[in-house]
Amino acid sequence: MKINLALLLLFLSSVTFGQQQATPDQIKTTKGDLVVQPITHGTVAFTWNKLTIFVDPYGGSAGFEGLNDPDIVLITDIHGDHLDVKTLNDLNISKAKLIVPQAVMEKLPEELKSQASVLNNGENQDVSGINIAAIPMYNLPEDATSRHTKGRGNGYILTMGGKKVYLSGDTEDIPEMRNLKNIDVAFVCMNLPYTMDINQAASAVLDFKPGIVYPYHYRGQGGLSDVEGFKKLVNDGNPKIEVRLKNWYPNQ
Repeated sequence: MKINLALLLLFLSSVTFGQQQATPDQIKTTKGDLVVQPITHGTVAFTWNKLTIFVDPYGGSAGFEGLNDPDIVLITDIHGDHLDVKTLNDLNISKAKLIVPQAVMEKLPEELKSQASVLNNGENQDVSGINIAAIPMYNLPEDATSRHTKGRGNGYILTMGGKKVYLSGDTEDIPEMRNLKNIDVAFVCMNLPYTMDINQAASAVLDFKPGIVYPYHYRGQGGLSDVEGFKKLVNDGNPKIEVRLKNWYPNQ
């Protein structure tokens, strides 16, 4: 019995560790700290000015334990690691405003559509003191075989407390990303064959020069991308860009 109990405790401790959130970061703004909480893959939560924002809620509600119910939910694309209806149903999003592209709106359950507002590429909207701008995210070349066609999904730029936060969504090395200006914090994807490799991502980051960059969404067909290699590429090119590596995949 003692051995079985020990094994049970070991198993439970490993489960708890597997669901453990990465340590949150705090970034100063003119209206208090922006708290950045990595969740998993392309999913991140922000807390700012008494608001809670979930981006692409995915992977079940356990990853959001300890966080307040969201006031805003952003969804970038129709794929299941971005539009995860099961996770949306498991969370309490009853008070949340959903910001989505048209393609996502069309796939939302009917009961959520009344909470959702469509924002397409090139549009922006103010929600509770946050300016939310939708920008393109897509694969190259632009053709019918693309996993992410131009205009279907959104990258987002959030402006809050004088800081601009860029969320790439699923994008390749596109000119709209390279041409970004005055980005304070960037979340940049890097997973082949769905988006881009670390070389493309680093090259783009060196062009638009965010103050802080988080590699995220870096699990692909070949496993996890070399984010340490990404950091070296960026800092060899521009040591002033702060690359923050967080554990977005605690179970891997």
